Amino acid sequence: MNTREQIIQLADSLIREKGYNAFSFYDISKAVGIKTASIHYHFPSKSDLGVAVIEKYINNLKIIRKDYENKSPIENLEMLFSIYSTIKNENKVCLFGSLAPDFNTLDEKMQESLKIFSDAMIDWVSHFLEVGRKSQVFQFEGLPRTKAIMIIGNLLSVVLLSRLTSDKDFETVKKTINQELIKK
Repeated sequence: MNTREQIIQLADSLIREKGYNAFSFYDISKAVGIKTASIHYHFPSKSDLGVAVIEKYINNLKIIRKDYENKSPIENLEMLFSIYSTIKNENKVCLFGSLAPDFNTLDEKMQESLKIFSDAMIDWVSHFLEVGRKSQVFQFEGLPRTKAIMIIGNLLSVVLLSRLTSDKDFETVKKTINQELIKK
């Protein structure tokens, strides 16, 4: 992994552990063992680094969509669950959960990138929900986009809430989403 990738990876971790506004280039320089000037070489501003982290997620989602485009709606749903299970197991929050509360403090470039990522995630989930409904694998009322937002919102929230309640609650929410979608 090159220095640029190390910086992005560490920034990602810090965003999801502490929050975007709670870390600095100095924190990264100490952890990576480089001078802050070296970070500025790759990322002139903190916002540029934030955009790079978001773009990493956008690219990862593009890979998932490509890998899952010919898989069943249930396999796509299981992949979505897997993403949030990994986040839960790492004791972190998802990028949305970390950056959305800071949205009004982010500069325009980061806000736009976060919206692009959010739209891409909602579009993916909406798509496999619609395919699932058309093929009579899923059943739900309303628009696929609305259902996608509800599912993503539930997963995002339960990752956080289960820190206070129980890991079982996270599993129960996933199971309930699955049961409500799967056509009997």
